[in-house]
Amino acid sequence: MLSVESLKKIDHEIAKYPEDQKQSAVMSALAIAQDEKGWLANETMNFVAEYLDMPPIAVYEVATFYNMYNLEPVGQYKITVCTNLPCALSGGNEAANYLKQKLGIDFNQTTSDGKFTLKEGECMGACGDAPVMLINNKRMFSFMSNEKIDEMLEDLKK
Repeated sequence: MLSVESLKKIDHEIAKYPEDQKQSAVMSALAIAQDEKGWLANETMNFVAEYLDMPPIAVYEVATFYNMYNLEPVGQYKITVCTNLPCALSGGNEAANYLKQKLGIDFNQTTSDGKFTLKEGECMGACGDAPVMLINNKRMFSFMSNEKIDEMLEDLKK
């Protein structure tokens, strides 16, 4: 179900834990699977559960608890905007509204070209840098004015 490269990466994560506790690598395994597949279908989560010798429900619990896991297909670029209170007070809501208007979508929607999905996020640990956005759970953007949002979108469209 996953490529040989992804399985090697998961094995590397498993090796960080005692032999009888390989289920501790579940978060890493889900992230690796998502990087390959783009999102976590039930079949993918079942595969991870079997690979880690754990009940599928335990994998689902992890995947549904953390918002970095995509449980449905998303655009090429998932933009998560922090709207937690400190960011909201420092322009997070305005930045989110600007993105909604600019992309023509609301939270939890994807542009018709499949390029962008917009998500609302909780604290990203960069309150002093608000408004803050995260692209594909990997790249953080800070102090996001409308001009910086326009630049970011143009760079991502290339």
